[in-house]
Amino acid sequence: MSSQSMAAVSQLAANYWQLVLVDGCVETQSSPGFHAITAFVESLEEAAEALGLRPADRSYRENFSVNYQALFSDRARQYRVEILEASLQQTTVIWVNGDKFEFSQEAMMRAATLKQCWRNVTITLERWNHSETHILRRALKALDTAWAAFEHKYIDELMDIEARPRMLMVTAIENEQKLQDMETEHGHQRVATRPEYIDTQRSLVQNISHLNSIANVHRKGRNDLSVEILWDAMKTIEPCEQNGDNTAARVLSGEVVASFLAMRQYFREVSQCLEQLDPQLSNNEGLVARLTDWEESWEVGKHYVQNKMVLSGICDLVAEIQRAQLIAPALKSMCDDLDAELFLVLPRILWLRGLAKPAVHLHVFKSLLPQRFSSSKEFCGSSSQEQWVCDLELSAFIEQFHIVRQALLASTCDSSQRTSEFSAWEVLVKRVVLGSESTAREDVYGALSSSAREQAEQAVESFMNKMEGWSIEIQRYRAEDWNVFTSIIAKCLPEGSMEDRSLPMFQV
Repeated sequence: MSSQSMAAVSQLAANYWQLVLVDGCVETQSSPGFHAITAFVESLEEAAEALGLRPADRSYRENFSVNYQALFSDRARQYRVEILEASLQQTTVIWVNGDKFEFSQEAMMRAATLKQCWRNVTITLERWNHSETHILRRALKALDTAWAAFEHKYIDELMDIEARPRMLMVTAIENEQKLQDMETEHGHQRVATRPEYIDTQRSLVQNISHLNSIANVHRKGRNDLSVEILWDAMKTIEPCEQNGDNTAARVLSGEVVASFLAMRQYFREVSQCLEQLDPQLSNNEGLVARLTDWEESWEVGKHYVQNKMVLSGICDLVAEIQRAQLIAPALKSMCDDLDAELFLVLPRILWLRGLAKPAVHLHVFKSLLPQRFSSSKEFCGSSSQEQWVCDLELSAFIEQFHIVRQALLASTCDSSQRTSEFSAWEVLVKRVVLGSESTAREDVYGALSSSAREQAEQAVESFMNKMEGWSIEIQRYRAEDWNVFTSIIAKCLPEGSMEDRSLPMFQV
């Protein structure tokens, strides 16, 4: 044996004794264990080269995917720890995107052969002396042959497994391309009613929904958000755009449409670099970010845009908040800065608006406080706008509101009924925004006639004390729904403006 061979084999033996063992098995997960096995595998290659052993045929690597060819760039041994781990652990199952895949019996047989050859090499090294070079050569040769055989089969089956999630993406890309082609051929306006365009749009949304259920680890991963959400949003937004309205309906519907267009843009861009797509789809940060935005926007679309009665209430509330900013400028600052105090004021304004416009806000309140309402009948009284059908406690609160309103109407200095009603409403709005501090009292109640002010003020303060309990209940009874509701209102402020939908730099 030459001095070079002797040095390589001695290094191999020395690295063997540095391996980290747990219960007699090579440990590779810790940092010391991984570094030790990596050094040993490298010395295996060097020893085989020094002993003049020809590597087994690895021409099969030419059929590897681009990603695997980057790992195995030529026909040299290029032993990788991952291949050894797979054979030693005898891993029969792999989970990708929540689906179970089993390796073939042939792959497991090759893994067992490699494991036995590995064991033979380690036994040889444990008993090593310089007179048994031929035994080591034979063991290293068998190891290399078994390694190449297992690597070939294992990577082939990994590529098959990884191709399946990529096919989900390919299908979505193909449907997006079909939409593009039809839009180019027929124009965006005319193509929308064509049956083949409608079918393809539905298929693409199904593709997105499936991808969302697999990859969206930041939210619920819903797969029940249908294309009808998109269609209803487009129907809602069209008249708003024609009239130049910047209402809450336009904002929320615009979010649905924009998130869908963002997904289409993602498919166009990822089609140029599919080889970079991680088959474990939740590992692709760009995809997950787009899906997170899509699910969030479409959940709002499902619960608020498609529910026209609730949407009507939201639009009215947003419009009222914008008007209230003129009455109490402090509210505008809260809205502009999304100040924490805004989220204390919001439930109060919602209650005021609901009590003043019960027909408009019935479905908003039933969604947030369903336990307070009758399931069989919605309104009572001579007019459908007169009063909700609800439990006794809420009915008493409603009655108190009407008493306070009448007291304010009787206390204003204005002669006309319309002006008096506005002045009374102004007092209530200022009070819910500015609070009960003594410094705000004159601003809130200064417009009332001096003769009736004290009585009206007492009635308002008593009503506001009651309102605090109702404001807390509406925030807490369905806390998650309330948080979504307030985020929607905040998104539509100020001036119902459309949120900046500029997309971040593309990321797979």
